Amino acid sequence: MQFITQVTAKWEQRLKLPDSKPRLVVFDVEGVLVPKNRFIFDAVKSLGVSQLLKVIFIGFLYEIGILTLKSTLQRIFRIMQGLEVEKLAQIFDEIPLKPNVDVVFSQLKARNCKIALISSGLPMFLVKKLASKFGADYAFGIEVGVNDGKLTGEIWGEVIEVDGKRNVLSQILAAERLTPKDCAVIADDRNNLPMFLSGTLKIGYNPDFALRLNADEVVTGSLSSVLPLIDGAPKQRALPSKNDVLRELIHACGFFVPVLAGLLGVFPVVLLICAVSGLYALSELARLNRKNLPVVGAITQNAVSQAELHEFAAAPLYFAMGILLALLLFPLQVSSAAIAIFALGDSAASLFGNLLSKTPLPFNKGKTLEGSLFGFFFAFLAGSIFVPPVLAFVGAFVAMAVESLPLPVNDNVLIPLCTGLALMLLVPI
Repeated sequence: MQFITQVTAKWEQRLKLPDSKPRLVVFDVEGVLVPKNRFIFDAVKSLGVSQLLKVIFIGFLYEIGILTLKSTLQRIFRIMQGLEVEKLAQIFDEIPLKPNVDVVFSQLKARNCKIALISSGLPMFLVKKLASKFGADYAFGIEVGVNDGKLTGEIWGEVIEVDGKRNVLSQILAAERLTPKDCAVIADDRNNLPMFLSGTLKIGYNPDFALRLNADEVVTGSLSSVLPLIDGAPKQRALPSKNDVLRELIHACGFFVPVLAGLLGVFPVVLLICAVSGLYALSELARLNRKNLPVVGAITQNAVSQAELHEFAAAPLYFAMGILLALLLFPLQVSSAAIAIFALGDSAASLFGNLLSKTPLPFNKGKTLEGSLFGFFFAFLAGSIFVPPVLAFVGAFVAMAVESLPLPVNDNVLIPLCTGLALMLLVPI
């Protein structure tokens, strides 16, 4: 009798499963379907270097919270005044989509899901063009002023207002006679938080710290990884890709920076890191212009993640900045231990976390308990080369604590800094 009851319960659960799946899937566009900020970068660079630098500075002010989204976009589109709409459409067509976008859309249509594209960074006519290409049911973007086929610099629309995206989503739900529980939202940054309604399936795709804190699930690899989450299936473990392995090996090579600093001195190594960082930045700008610098471009192409494939990959610059600050701020023994702990611990946490990925951390679902434990072990071994085991233990603990937290500052900067500060309090000088 108990066996029959269990079987019946399982079948009832299977029969109810389709009703629990999202019937509306909402995508943020920039950063999820197309490379983040790529459209504005490609559009403004035709206006000259000075205008491009001005836009980059405006974007920086937004990122650090000085400008609101609406104010930022108003300033940027004023700079874009006079650009031809036809030219903008051509630029957008030439921007490569994130990998597997077509697969995801076709699979969602096969599941009879309604699809909505909601962007607060792209003009409405471009979002509608993308929606038409992939058969999305709804498209919302920025309304832009046009005169004689050229941008007037004026913008408006609900998506750039406070809680505007929430209102747009509510309108779609009402039109489809659905509730938030029937909806999944896939987004990457904080301006999409208003769409994270209570009851929705909230998926952060390569998200910033704000979305990591609020997401139900976090995806950091291929966009197609959202499909099992939408289906309610458990996450599948996957072997690291060649790009993942190469990227983490490069990261781990930071371990040799203290060795070079001991042999050559701190300031020659600092100058070397600055030179390599500058060369890398030039290589990335060239890559965005579909050109490759010899050697550096080839390494980058084989080390970037799928999410960074068509974007400016800034992580190595943050990595270099963290190491530079450690070298300049702390005595050599402390900086050596902090950098070694950071280099080996962080790379081990990433590799083993993706490989094992059993127990996501409750406060940061993009990280796993297994990854943190392996990271701690390797960080401890690395630190023990430069400081006594007790200090290496403390440094490894601080490093993995920082690595596991969703923080507004890039962890490539914070980990060596926080580890170095902790060791400074303990190491006799």
